[in-house]
Amino acid sequence: MGTDPDVEVRRSKRRRRTVSAYRDGDRIVVMVPATLTRAQEAEWVQRMVSRLERSERRKRPSDEQLLARARELNDVYLGGLAEPESVRWVENQRSRWGSCTPGDRAIRLSSRLQGMPTWVIDYVIVHELAHLLEPGHDEKFWAWVDRYPKAERAKGFLVGWSHAADVEPPSSEGGSEGGVD
Repeated sequence: MGTDPDVEVRRSKRRRRTVSAYRDGDRIVVMVPATLTRAQEAEWVQRMVSRLERSERRKRPSDEQLLARARELNDVYLGGLAEPESVRWVENQRSRWGSCTPGDRAIRLSSRLQGMPTWVIDYVIVHELAHLLEPGHDEKFWAWVDRYPKAERAKGFLVGWSHAADVEPPSSEGGSEGGVD
């Protein structure tokens, strides 16, 4: 399938019981107590790498999973009125989080969203689904988007992320902060 990840094990004399792992670029760093045997270390490394990769897969759904999620969000928050034809990740969106073409009912999400919390990705999907009902960013459009209970929280998250990354957040017509497209 894929190649084994680059793993760095860091032993700590101060660490007594806990084991943790995180990604640092392309490398996975696993922090273990210095008291572990090599066999225990190997077992924990395998367990923690597997756990981290599982978590990352959940945060990076496939295009098919995005479409299924969009259909579910459409049913729950938009009454099933905004049926998308496709939802997919794209690499070429650097100035927006998502886009929608109502004519072919296609939704595209910036790959920059990958790894962000699921509720933020859901917000961007709902935002783009709302464009299937209302093309602009008028009051009717925002009324649809605001049916998503975490809309304001997600807008704030995206504005904060943009600020931390030192990039200008996308703005939406209608003056709403945390715009998507």
